[in-house]
Amino acid sequence: MTKPLALIVDDEPDILELLELTLSRMDIDVRTAASVAEAVQWLNRQSFHFCLTDMRLPDGNGLDLIARIQEQAPGLPVAVITAHGNMDIAVKALKQGAFDFVSKPVDLGILRRLVDSALRVTQEKGVKDRRSRDVLLGESESMRDIRSKIVKLARTQAPIFISGESGTGKELVARLIHAKSPRANMPFVAINCGAIPSELMESEFFGHKKGSFSGAVADKRGLFQAADGGTLFLDEVADLPLPLQVKLLRAIQEKKVRPVGAEREIPIDVRILSATHKNLGKMVEEGRFRQDLFYRINVIELPVPPLRERREDIPLLTKRILSRLARDNGLESLEISPQALEELCRYAFPGNVRELENILERAAALCDDQHIELGDLNLPKSQSDETAHRPIPLNLPSPEGGFSLEDYLGEIERHTILNTLEQTRWNRSKAARQLGMTLRQLKYRLQKWGLDGEAH
Repeated sequence: MTKPLALIVDDEPDILELLELTLSRMDIDVRTAASVAEAVQWLNRQSFHFCLTDMRLPDGNGLDLIARIQEQAPGLPVAVITAHGNMDIAVKALKQGAFDFVSKPVDLGILRRLVDSALRVTQEKGVKDRRSRDVLLGESESMRDIRSKIVKLARTQAPIFISGESGTGKELVARLIHAKSPRANMPFVAINCGAIPSELMESEFFGHKKGSFSGAVADKRGLFQAADGGTLFLDEVADLPLPLQVKLLRAIQEKKVRPVGAEREIPIDVRILSATHKNLGKMVEEGRFRQDLFYRINVIELPVPPLRERREDIPLLTKRILSRLARDNGLESLEISPQALEELCRYAFPGNVRELENILERAAALCDDQHIELGDLNLPKSQSDETAHRPIPLNLPSPEGGFSLEDYLGEIERHTILNTLEQTRWNRSKAARQLGMTLRQLKYRLQKWGLDGEAH
């Protein structure tokens, strides 16, 4: 089998020699470069499996090289070496497409594990065939887009913030990212940050040594150690108390943790995925969540749409849920009438997919002959979409005493867009097409009016 080939870019001879020696001992062939120009020459001559570059180079920086590689060899994992404490540059590199980062002075143990992960990415390219559409159900445009992004995001080590309402399937998205990543054979550890008592959080996250506090009768591994080599999913990360946010930030930046009562830090190799249904940006503004931690975990945001924005997926989800319920209850099948399915497609689902599962489970228990009828659903009338097509009134400013033309036209625009959204049952992609604008333009306007993520 051909040896992996790595490109190392650094203008300090001593560091270059150390890195080359470390990778050579891992049975990796190495080419070295001392500048961006020299690195580009190597990239033009050979195909590499991995690239490691310093951020400060004589004729540019690591970001320049990342941009060049993204154009020339987009599948090549690139890791950057950053100065100690310079996380802004590391985050910028990750946003630009870097695979991962390592801080100076370089911890060779952390470096070796980083290289192993990067090589698994190139070796497994095109080998894995885990059809995510069989796990993350839906053929709507938004779900196809999410599945496509998951494939790309799984190839990096960048922290991902999964946003979305309760019940939309954020943990399912996190598990898929892990399953398609080079960490797939390592642990996936999920924790609900709001379910841990505040006095136990530090011990739960980082572990503790025997005798470090009353009740610590033995050494205990924390969640970071349990997820070592794999993925740690922090669900409801907004519920973390401020003191723990400080320690979590340090653990992510330094890639090390200190168990309670321990004298030394322990190197850890964990990819962080996080999620919450709360508005984390607003919490940062209010001082309830640290801005530096938000910046660090939100390198890439992956929003998961509410069910009301992808109503076309409800029939497929319903069919799959009923099949599972029938199997779990030892039934040959569970059917649903066209009228009942139509009513489900009209319902607003404030609880999203989780609520759909609960409604169908209740209906399956109440129905006769394994056939769900309209009356078995018992949907809350207050949440019904019966008024979905009722026109929204146009509130134009009075011409008496003069008025702003900008406000006048703005109200007409708002009225037109909201009525189109009501007509399409808040299917934003469909509404944007009808309005002749891009989805991004539509989302910008809704965000400007404070309507982003809401149905009216």
